[in-house]
Amino acid sequence: MLLSALFSLALVGDPVPVRAPRTVGMAADRLAEVDRIVTAGQRAGAYPGAAVIIGRRGAVVHQKGYGRLAWGTDAPPVDPARSVYDLASLTKAVCLTTAAMILYDEGKLPLDLKVQTVLPEFTGRWKERVTVAHLLTHRSGLPPGRRIAETATNPAQAREQVLTTRLNSMPGGVTDYTDLGPMVLGWTIERVSGMPLDRFCKTRIFEPLGMTQTTYLPPTAWRDRIAPTEMYPPRGYPLRGEVHDASAWALGGVSGNAGLFGTASDLAIFAQMMVNRGTYGGTRLLADSTVRRFTSLQAGNRTFGWMIASGEQGSGEFLSERTYGHAGYTGTSIWIDPDRELFVIILSNRVHDPRTVRAGVIMADVRHDVADAAALAITDDRTLAQVGWPRDFRVDQRPDWNPRTRALIRRPTTMPRAAAASSPNNSAQQ
Repeated sequence: MLLSALFSLALVGDPVPVRAPRTVGMAADRLAEVDRIVTAGQRAGAYPGAAVIIGRRGAVVHQKGYGRLAWGTDAPPVDPARSVYDLASLTKAVCLTTAAMILYDEGKLPLDLKVQTVLPEFTGRWKERVTVAHLLTHRSGLPPGRRIAETATNPAQAREQVLTTRLNSMPGGVTDYTDLGPMVLGWTIERVSGMPLDRFCKTRIFEPLGMTQTTYLPPTAWRDRIAPTEMYPPRGYPLRGEVHDASAWALGGVSGNAGLFGTASDLAIFAQMMVNRGTYGGTRLLADSTVRRFTSLQAGNRTFGWMIASGEQGSGEFLSERTYGHAGYTGTSIWIDPDRELFVIILSNRVHDPRTVRAGVIMADVRHDVADAAALAITDDRTLAQVGWPRDFRVDQRPDWNPRTRALIRRPTTMPRAAAASSPNNSAQQ
């Protein structure tokens, strides 16, 4: 794969360099449509703001913050380099899967490794058959989730409940997206590596790449630049800097399924490393062959830890068939097209007090349109050249959007009573 000469000069820790779209075979006027698409979703009330970065051939060609971190003119404007978002299920790909790849490279985590040999407390019928590969492809037989935030009184009890959850089906038979599998894989990685998952990801992934704005359990000093998430969660206080996912919260904020916070600029470094098949700024994080294997289709539309673009989860219609990515419930997504050396990153907080009851639908349309605009902005691909530039995007058609009105939103008339005082960051949640 050919990398731009400019990118080859980048150092670890440096942001991915910015270049004019034409220098990497893209049209600036088509990329400009991204502004209209993202702004349409914001004006419809789906999210107060968003950060978008699009890169190709070792360079960023579109990098912009839209709106603000929260509703209201007093909230800070979104900055792709500084605004920190709850990445939700991007944690599964950026942290968990990458950690598995590193240990796989070292021969410590074979894909056929039986999980129970490492985690004997992972007990129950058929569990002796569950492998690392099953967990990465969501084919372990574990159910989608459990209400451990409601049934466990501490992280240790929550962990025990997950490890003893009954399988719904025989391992390897059914692909069923689950949060429990990544949790179990996270504990497997901790046992194999001998260190907590958050520390492993920090020392083995984020620090080597210079991703200084990506972490679990963000410090209180970051509070003013963290996008808030849910205003009225069952926890009883607004969330800001505390993981939105209830199960990850029940486990103490560090989990294989969620808990990671980061900026769009940091994710651009990660995405470029993946485009480069494991290397960035002269540092090789992963073997080329490992990146190829983990991002190749395995079952359904799943790879080992990623999803193949198939028009779902905001991947659009025009990314190449080998494109892989992931989406997060809070309004985040990352798509990487290895054939075109392209990546598309969107971070938002669509769960933050939306002004519409269809924020999820609008977010899906925005993701879809941004991916399409990025792909169709490429001018040196014969396949894409045959596709006519669409006169209307989904944000223009809006078939399932609701009117922009707060009257449709049901909110509690009073803040629910809960253990707000028990939150270590409660003072920063207001």
